[in-house]
Amino acid sequence: MIKETLKEAETRMKGAIQTLEDDLGAIRTGRASPALVERLQVEYYGAPTPLIQLATTSVPEPRILMIRPFDSTGLKAIERAILASDLGLTPNNDGKVIRLTIPPLTEERRRDLVKIVHARLEDCRVAVRNVRRDLIKDLREFEKEKMISEDDLKKAEEELQKLTDKFIQETDFIGQRKEREIMEV
Repeated sequence: MIKETLKEAETRMKGAIQTLEDDLGAIRTGRASPALVERLQVEYYGAPTPLIQLATTSVPEPRILMIRPFDSTGLKAIERAILASDLGLTPNNDGKVIRLTIPPLTEERRRDLVKIVHARLEDCRVAVRNVRRDLIKDLREFEKEKMISEDDLKKAEEELQKLTDKFIQETDFIGQRKEREIMEV
């Protein structure tokens, strides 16, 4: 029972880390990256659809993203979605592909992006701690119902804390890596 609870904790904490990495991948660092636009929602035939399902995205040059739609009728919809997004990029449409030129980041914009990264990191830490809190509550209920002993409860809480510390440390490492990437000129 304790092993299953710890497995659940690890799975949920890994999910929080994965969400963090997905969020940070979408933060612009001055280099072109397909992750920047892949999750962008495009209004396609009346339904919001992720761009990754409508087009291929490539990086022909370090500061240029090229988006080639599978269906050329979706070109205008993709262009509108890019303009409406908070990316701050202007699409260049040649009738077949859309090119996005990624401008170099200013020092001020880099600092703003670092603040956004810190906010996302804190959200991830809170998610990991919430998993710990929920599962400690479950473990204490098991102990109340005499399903586990008090000693088992203490050991499980210690293991859960070690797991939490490990994932918080991983979150910090991911944040430091992203911050270095953003501040790199």
